[in-house]
Amino acid sequence: MTRTVLVIVGMFMLFPVAARSQVAGTTLIGVAAAEMRDVTYGWSATRQVLGKVVYNEKNERIGIIDDIIIAPDKAVSYAIIGAGGFLGVDRHDVAIPVSQIKLQAGKFILPGASKQALEAAPQFEYAPPNK
Repeated sequence: MTRTVLVIVGMFMLFPVAARSQVAGTTLIGVAAAEMRDVTYGWSATRQVLGKVVYNEKNERIGIIDDIIIAPDKAVSYAIIGAGGFLGVDRHDVAIPVSQIKLQAGKFILPGASKQALEAAPQFEYAPPNK
């Protein structure tokens, strides 16, 4: 009898957890608890990426990360780096695959790059908004 009561009580204790679980055909809004650790240890675009200086492997300043482009497949794929110019005048924006940028000793490094190479690269222009 006591064992049966414990089993029934145990089932009722599990019920609220089961009620919150995802049901087939429903959409999970937000981040699952299992993913939250990855989110909290990830990069914040606002705090740690945007506006940061990009250097080459010779420690020469070559540009600033102005934007992050998220591809339609939801992968972060390009950093928009502003190169050249002075105070935003005659600046040249370039799209660089995020995979080419390395984080070393707290600095963003683009190996093999120079200001001249970025200025010679095709200029990035935003697509007009869909109406």
